[in-house]
Amino acid sequence: QIMQTPMPQGEPSAIQTELPPAINRVVKPQKIARAFTELRCTFGGRSTIPDISVFQWVRIPRQEDGKVANVFPIAPDWTIEILSPEQSQTKVTKNILHCLNHGTHMGWLIDPEDQSVFVYLPDRPTAVYDSPDAALPTPTFAQDFNLTIAELFAWLVD
Repeated sequence: QIMQTPMPQGEPSAIQTELPPAINRVVKPQKIARAFTELRCTFGGRSTIPDISVFQWVRIPRQEDGKVANVFPIAPDWTIEILSPEQSQTKVTKNILHCLNHGTHMGWLIDPEDQSVFVYLPDRPTAVYDSPDAALPTPTFAQDFNLTIAELFAWLVD
């Protein structure tokens, strides 16, 4: 079943524009991982298109010449969704859980309106981060990437 994804509005778009380059500045130069936006990932009998998907470098599908492949038949290592006002939080959460059930290490659900981040892990209860000074957890491979709630939502002002 094909379902239309709502186009991001201002706040989600601002975060989606700023977060991937911030992640890539930390993980890409050392070829640890790479963040992608709006990348179709097909696995477990369905496709998802996370707002941001992060793949460890060695897991990025590649063409024979070394270029990034067009088809990603695997779950991301870290999936990040940014809730838009008209989106169903339940539907987005189901996408994150589908990823976790197929090997994703961590999922973030960013809620710009509430200025909170729900962090999903495969083996622990969901945690909510909403204190401005709270440091957001990251997957082990991206442990050098540091971001607080205040820094994340400052992108809505800057």
